[in-house]
Amino acid sequence: MTNSCCLNHRNVNPKPTFDPDWCRHLFEEMAPKLVLYGRAMGLSHGEGEDVVQDLFIQLLKRAEMPDNPTHYCLRAFRNRVLNYRKSLWRRITRELESISWFELDSAETDPREFVAMRCLRDLPTEQREVVVLKIWHQMTFAAIAEMLGLSPNTVAGRYRYGLEKLRRLLREIDEDQWEVDGESYALLGAASGVKQA
Repeated sequence: MTNSCCLNHRNVNPKPTFDPDWCRHLFEEMAPKLVLYGRAMGLSHGEGEDVVQDLFIQLLKRAEMPDNPTHYCLRAFRNRVLNYRKSLWRRITRELESISWFELDSAETDPREFVAMRCLRDLPTEQREVVVLKIWHQMTFAAIAEMLGLSPNTVAGRYRYGLEKLRRLLREIDEDQWEVDGESYALLGAASGVKQA
């Protein structure tokens, strides 16, 4: 009798208290955005994918789901990117790959997206990071400020200056034609001027 009583109370590893599908859904939603965020922080596309993979492997090992998975994911990803960049060899590799910051396949990419990514690449890192978090991750200035350890006014300023520079860069490109990998692409025709009465 005592043996069965002891068996009922013995310490058995419980099953995880969450559905593992939460991580798969989070990966499907966040992975492309995180890779873009990694690129905005100076990683190559492949390095960004490596950091995303490492992050989600660690998430799967957690005993329970974080309270705010999206926020946790962004913050953990940023920390992993910062740690990743500290390595000397990775730093040298990143510098050598900086020429092809956005590795878009022009045959499969809309020419407008290709040019927009080139312009995004030319933003200072601090502005690029805020623009990506605000637009692609739809974070508020307060949330970005908390994550980066800055004031909301500083974040808003970086966003504003980043958008101004993007506009200027896009205006500098010939409005009627963009060139991607040596091929010219005509854009939609510019609207004709409207006469004021």
